[in-house]
Amino acid sequence: MEEDNQNPEQRSNKVPRRQAADWDSDTNEVPRRQAADWDSDTNEVPRRPAADWDSDSSHVQKRRGRKGPKRHCCLHCDKSFTTSKYLKIHQRVHTGDKPYSCDQCGAAFTLQSTLKRHQRIHTGDKPYSCDQCGAAFIQQSHLKRHQRIHIGDKPYSCDQCGAAFTQQNSLKNHQRIHTGDKPYSCDQCGAAFTQQSNLKNHQRIHTGDKPYCCDQCGAAFARQSHLKNHQRIHAGDKPYSCDQCGAAFTLQSTLKNHQRIHTGDKPYSCDQCGAAFALQSTLKNHQRIHTGEKPYSCDECGATFIQQGTLNRHQRIHTGHKPYSCDQCGKTFICSGELEIHRRVHTGEKPYWCEQCGKMFSQRTHLKSHQRLHTGEKPYWCDQCGKTFSQSATLKYHQHLHTGEKPYSCDQCGKTFSHSTNLKKHQRIHTAS
Repeated sequence: MEEDNQNPEQRSNKVPRRQAADWDSDTNEVPRRQAADWDSDTNEVPRRPAADWDSDSSHVQKRRGRKGPKRHCCLHCDKSFTTSKYLKIHQRVHTGDKPYSCDQCGAAFTLQSTLKRHQRIHTGDKPYSCDQCGAAFIQQSHLKRHQRIHIGDKPYSCDQCGAAFTQQNSLKNHQRIHTGDKPYSCDQCGAAFTQQSNLKNHQRIHTGDKPYCCDQCGAAFARQSHLKNHQRIHAGDKPYSCDQCGAAFTLQSTLKNHQRIHTGDKPYSCDQCGAAFALQSTLKNHQRIHTGEKPYSCDECGATFIQQGTLNRHQRIHTGHKPYSCDQCGKTFICSGELEIHRRVHTGEKPYWCEQCGKMFSQRTHLKSHQRLHTGEKPYWCDQCGKTFSQSATLKYHQHLHTGEKPYSCDQCGKTFSHSTNLKKHQRIHTAS
């Protein structure tokens, strides 16, 4: 009889129902945990100290304390939970179920709290602000990571080289440098990357997507960092300066490249001919001389070029655009290099001189052509008759003899000539009369 009078909960092996304070019977939902028991930014139950865990449990690890044991186990992994509701939420990781979707962009999430944080992207709400610099953040965890910048806290260090980081994921990304692991690969070309963000940036090469636009001129960029660098052009901001000559630059990489002028460092060398260069891009352009690759072609005439800059200058021939003008005589030019050479007509400057005879020239190409008179070099040869020439222009004129081409015509009488010099001589007939 005494056993019959015992509390039914004492005789039952079932977990007793939660009290009304712990369960909303109208919504059948688990109420939010208190701030001390739940990390709303990570959506994880924080680990309890070792003293709160029952080390004797062999099947289900039980957490002792106010919330009771973890009796609800996941069949897919070794995690366990205090309530069936938390287990169901966890199982969405395995099933892929994302019941909460954004009405702005359609992005779906497993947790309602994650959806709420996501919606701050659309609303612009950043409720967590730094009391040091005023920077605002969508999530509290982002604020905590940011605050480490001010205090200098870098709790995550690499056991290979000792490099320290403020974030654990930054350490993981760094460790891939040592392991060589590149888990993110492009399904278009197979290029592999250590970080998913780098893969996304790369994929914009294939899609042509440029989501970051300049509000000053409308220029679009694939990366936000490229937009920021571009905006310095409008602001005139050049935060990186050379300690040798004081030259200032918008990009740190441009400063490093510039400093090689002073140091003479040319770390990039051609494995074909040994030529060395200060810039990797210059080496790539040079290597196309050996491969014959000309990836940039004109859609007007089909002419191909090694460099895109050369193509851009060439296209101005078709458009007639000459953006560079001489402040002395008003003459206009397709490129800045041509303007600089022209200015020497006014200044009389001849910076290039021959070491053999002392003759001076305004253009480097003229000096090179002249030097062939001393060396006897004739690198240009005709594939029709084998005749060789010291200048490419002379070869072109010669080839007109074989083709019969006369590209230079008189606008007065229509007579045509194979050489421009012959046309000029002819035109004197009209001007003299």
